[in-house]
Parts: sequence; structure tokens; C-alpha cells
Amino acid sequence: MSTSDENNSENVKNVPVFPKQKAFNLGDVVTGNAKSLSDAEKAQLEEQNKRMVTPFQALKLEQEARKHWDLFYKRNENRFFKDRHWTTREFSELLCGGEEEEPVGNDSSTPTVKECTESENGKTLLEIGCGVGNLIFPLIEDGHRNYFIYACDLSPRAVELVRKHNLYDERYMKAFACDITSEEVFETLPEGSLDIVTLVFVLSAIHPEKFHPTVANIYRLLKPGGVVLFRDYGLYDMAQLRFKPGHKIAENFYMRQDGTRSYYFAETEVSELFRKVGFTVVVNSYIHRRTINPKENIDVPRIFVQGKFSKPEAI
Repeated sequence: MSTSDENNSENVKNVPVFPKQKAFNLGDVVTGNAKSLSDAEKAQLEEQNKRMVTPFQALKLEQEARKHWDLFYKRNENRFFKDRHWTTREFSELLCGGEEEEPVGNDSSTPTVKECTESENGKTLLEIGCGVGNLIFPLIEDGHRNYFIYACDLSPRAVELVRKHNLYDERYMKAFACDITSEEVFETLPEGSLDIVTLVFVLSAIHPEKFHPTVANIYRLLKPGGVVLFRDYGLYDMAQLRFKPGHKIAENFYMRQDGTRSYYFAETEVSELFRKVGFTVVVNSYIHRRTINPKENIDVPRIFVQGKFSKPEAI
């Protein structure tokens, strides 16, 4: 499919339109429309097709996915990703006390933290692709402990780094290694046991053929009324446009230099993926944002897809 065809596919008639979330950062553009490409950007994407990853290479990358992520965390340990202190601002379901319209401010009436243990009947959260804990530990630091936290990652080395963190405490959390695309997760968690699942910059690292089984597993894990909090790379994000020939595996799917992989999602594609499994789309949007760091002279446009998907209540 050509670049122009992809653009047209994002604007086809009769595609359901879902609610959009509000913008949380000054300058954010929240939309259901894919980025319009310049002629130069179209040429960049066409250039990528001149030399593709071979089928043999692609299969090897899939077979060695765990090894590549283990090597990534061996090299970088906890120094690569920044802590995600933004999650409670953009996903209010993570706030202590449940879903709120706005994040808790500097009010002295901030609710008392209730810590949940695994044996209690409190809320349960699973972070898929926990890495070294850049989402879960900021939650704990900020006092959001009214749920028991499970955290899993494909990389055993990443899980070991989580367990070594000074805030790791198995009274209110449990980290384990598993391949979420397989049945492994059900060796640790029973079906219908979770209230919240976070899927933040994780699905893009999985082969597109495994998107459906991954989301189906999440559906099985959630309780009726449970919710998935999703953010990942959006179609025509700056990082996608920058790939050189020799890195493209398939449409919108790429190999990085270190052997890890990245997929770039259309907003409609994400909605349809979750709907086909049985989820209700609560909100789903492209977020166009500029990443600015004056000290390092960085000013780059980024595109994410962000959504919330709920498992219908039992009838």
C-alpha cells in the first residue's frame, strides 16, 4: 500500500468515530486525523522500501526478541527510560481513590493512602512491559497504593532490576517475567482477576501477527468493567520517518539498531483491534505533541495514539 493510500484509509467513510480525550499539555493537538505528509516525508517513506529486512532476518528477530530486550537492559539497566510521573495526569483511573475528573491538587483533604496486599480484595493493576519500573514506582512514590500491583516483562533481567529496587515490596506488588503474547501469564494470574491493565509503549514492540492474541489475553485477565490504559507510537511519528533503508520489516513495523522493534499505529487500527476482542472504546485519539528541551537544543514533533478500552460489565 502506498503512502497516499494509507492517508486515504485514515479518512474513509463509515469508520466509527470515538470520543477524544482532552489535551493535558499546552500545545497538544488531540485529533482523529493522521498526520498529513509533505512530499519530502513521502519520499522518506518510499526510500525505506528500497531495502527491506529479509524474511530470514525478520524471523530471527522474532525468535530472539527476549534476548534483545535482555541485552538492552544489560547495557542500560535503569538509565534509559525516564520515570513516568505523567500517568496519573492522563489516566485518572490510576489516582488513589479511583477515577477522578481532575488530578488531586495541593488540597489538604487529599485522601489517606490505603495499601493493598495480595490477600485483600482491593483493586488490582497489571503493568505489561514494566521494564525497570518507570511507571509503577512513581505511582508508589506519589502515594497511589490503593491497589495491588502486578508487573510483568518479557525480559527476566528487567524483572530482576524491578525486584532490586528499594521500593519493591511483595506485600503490595509482584513482578514476574512472561511473554504476554502466549498463555504464560495465566500461570501467575487467573482469568477475571484484574481491574486495570496498562499497556504503555509495549504493543509496538510485539510482532503485528501477535497483536490480537495479546489483546485477547488482556480481555481474559480483566474483570467485567475493567479497563486498559493504552499509549503507543502513532502513524508517521518522527521516529518512523527517520528510519533508513534496511530497517523496515513490514508496513509500519521496523527494526532498531539494537535488534528491538517498533510498530507505528493508526488510531482506527487500535480501536478496531480492541473492539474485535470485545472491548468498548472509551476514548481513543492521536496526540500530536512537541518534545522540547532547550538545554539540548531539542524540538521534535511526536505522535502518539492514546486510549482507554473497557471490558463490558457482566449481564
